Amino acid sequence: MNAIPAEDASEQSPVLLPEVDKGSIQSIERASQVLALFDQDTQNLSAAIIAERLGLNRTTAHRYLLSLQSSGFLNRANGPGPLLEQLSAVVSARRKVLTLAPPIMRRLSDQTGMTVVLTTLGRSGPTVMLVEESSYGTIVLTVRVGTILELKSAQGRTLLAYQTDPTTVERYHASLDETEALQEREELARVRRERIGWADLGHMGLSAVAAPIFGSRDIQAAMALLSTEKMLPRTDRSAGMVEMLREAADGLSKLVGA
Repeated sequence: MNAIPAEDASEQSPVLLPEVDKGSIQSIERASQVLALFDQDTQNLSAAIIAERLGLNRTTAHRYLLSLQSSGFLNRANGPGPLLEQLSAVVSARRKVLTLAPPIMRRLSDQTGMTVVLTTLGRSGPTVMLVEESSYGTIVLTVRVGTILELKSAQGRTLLAYQTDPTTVERYHASLDETEALQEREELARVRRERIGWADLGHMGLSAVAAPIFGSRDIQAAMALLSTEKMLPRTDRSAGMVEMLREAADGLSKLVGA
């Protein structure tokens, strides 16, 4: 029997992005078509290659090359630029986390008797990527993979606390009033001090605590324990469980950053 917290994506309001005019969208689409020309046999682009494969004249193709160079997508030799390399590193680290996490999560779940959840920060909010349910007992607390969690969830607070771009936090906090936003900023500061984030979900009887998982530099995910307030209270009585969570998250961070 699964008791699933009410944290469905249907209950969440997506983060609103500014409208983009039609011309900008067409430019982005064309740029994506140009970048998609990279493959195993095409390590560098040229106006001739772009013109031939996309049906453009060479002058237009050349303008796209210059624009992609200036924005960091291409280097001076028209190969993959620093921005593409940065994005590639992010994607690689994220995949590495998802590959290495399951056995660590399984071990933590066995040690604590609790459900372990791995979450990353997606476009619409903290998104559940992996779940390891406890094998103990007849009632299991769980959450569906793909669920968009609340910003005040343990994982949401942990992921936002370590964002290097302050505009990211501002964007996710845009729906909060001034008092709530101030309270959340104070909570994020507490997460950074303690390397642990606790949830404030408003779900009667439920509790969650999360720890950050880093790549070489930036936060990649948050690992959380999900249980009841009785089993996982926000008091010193949970110190042992919290320390196990920290050790598991730190161990995964070391593997991802290796």
